[in-house]
Amino acid sequence: MNVNAAIAALAALAGLCTGVIAMLAFRWSEREQAKPTRSSLHTDAVLPPGVDTVLSVLRSSAVVLDEADAVVKASSAAYALGLVRGGKLAVEPMRQMARDTRRDGEIRQIELDLPRRGTGRGEALAVSARVAPLGSRLVLLLVEDLTEARRIEAVRRDFVANVSHELKTPVGALSLLSEAVMDASDDPEAVTRFAGRMQIEATRLTSLVQELIDLSRVQNDDPLEDAEPVRVDELVAEAIDRCRHQAGTKQITMATGGTADLHVWGNRGQLAAALGNLVENAVNYSPARTRVGIAARRIPATGGDLIEIAVTDQGIGISEKDRERIFERFYRVDPARSRQTGGTGLGLAIVKHVAASHGGEVTVWSAEGQGSTFTLRLPEAGSVRDRDRDRARDRDRSSREPYETNADLDGEDQDRPYETNSCEHLSAPEVLP
Repeated sequence: MNVNAAIAALAALAGLCTGVIAMLAFRWSEREQAKPTRSSLHTDAVLPPGVDTVLSVLRSSAVVLDEADAVVKASSAAYALGLVRGGKLAVEPMRQMARDTRRDGEIRQIELDLPRRGTGRGEALAVSARVAPLGSRLVLLLVEDLTEARRIEAVRRDFVANVSHELKTPVGALSLLSEAVMDASDDPEAVTRFAGRMQIEATRLTSLVQELIDLSRVQNDDPLEDAEPVRVDELVAEAIDRCRHQAGTKQITMATGGTADLHVWGNRGQLAAALGNLVENAVNYSPARTRVGIAARRIPATGGDLIEIAVTDQGIGISEKDRERIFERFYRVDPARSRQTGGTGLGLAIVKHVAASHGGEVTVWSAEGQGSTFTLRLPEAGSVRDRDRDRARDRDRSSREPYETNADLDGEDQDRPYETNSCEHLSAPEVLP
C-alpha cells in the first residue's frame, strides 16, 4: 500500500515539473519572438509617429534612409521615377547628399537631370532633390519632378522671344519709313511711296496683335459654354468673303461642295476664324489662276457623327519635315513668302487650338508641287442634339412608365435623318467638285 502511494506521489511530482518546464519554454519563446530582428529594423515601425501618414499625402516622391543608406520607406512615385531599386537608393548624388546631411544635420538641395527609365538617351528627367534629417538615425529625401515645369518655361521663353521678334520687324520698319518720309518731305512721289509701305507694315502689325489676342482667347476660354448649332455653309460663305478680294486679285476660283444641311456644334466666332484661316492660307499659297476647293461631308464615329470640312489648294505643297511643325506658333514653311502675304505664323496654331477645344482635330495631306488639303473634323450638332433629346426622353419615360420597353417607341423617334442625307460626299484630298 505504501509502495503504491509513493509511486503515485512521484508521478504527480513528475507531471508538475513537466508542466512548469513547458510553461517556462512557452514564455521564453514569446519573449524571443517579441525581440526586434535585423529585418524588422527596416519596417515602418522605426518611423517616428505620424511620419508615415504625412509622407503618404505629399506630392513629392519621398524616400526615408537609415544609417546604412538602406531604404526604410519609399513612396510609389519614388519607384516610378526609378529612384529606388532593390531596396537601395539608385542615384549616387542623392546618396552622397544623405550621408553629408546625416553627418552634420544640415538641409541640402540639388537639381539633377536623370535618364528616363525605358527610354533612349537624350531624354532627361529634371528633378529637384531636398534632403533633411529625420530624428537621430533617419534621413528624409524629397524629390520633385520639374520636367513639365521646365517644358512650360521653355515654351513661354520661346513664345516671348518669337513675339518680340515679330513685333520688332514691323515696328522697326515703321520707324525707318517715318524718317524717310521726313527726309523726303519735298518729294511728293517719295512721300506717297513711303506712306504706302507704312500702311502695309501697320496692317501687318495690326494683324499680328489681333492674332495674338485670338490665340490667347481660344487657349483660355471654354468655347462650349456658348456652344450652338452652326451651319457649315454659313461658315464657308464667311471664309470665302474674307478672302474674296485676294482670290480675285490672283484670279483664283473658289469652289464649294457638300456643305448644305450640315451643322457643327461649337462657338460660331471661333469656328469661323479657324475655317477662315485655312481658306486664307490656301489662297495665299496658291499660284494665280488656280482653284481652291472647300468640301464638307458627314462621317460616322464612335460617340456621334463628325462633320469633316476639307480645304484643298493647288499650291506649292509642304515638305514632310515641315508638315510635322506647321501647327507650331510662328512657324512658317516659307518665311519670305509669309512676309509678302503678311502672314504671322499663328493662323494654323489657332486652328489647332479651336479644333481641340471643340472636341475635334485638324490634319493635313500635302505633296510638294501638287498642293495641300487641310481637314477640319468637328462634332455634328445633330448628333449632340439627338443624343441629349434621347436621354431626356428616356428619363421622362422611365419616370412615367417604368416597365415600357424599347419596342414601344415610335418609328419616328428612332429615325436618324442625318444618316440619309442626300448631299454629295466628297473625300479628301479629291474635294474639288
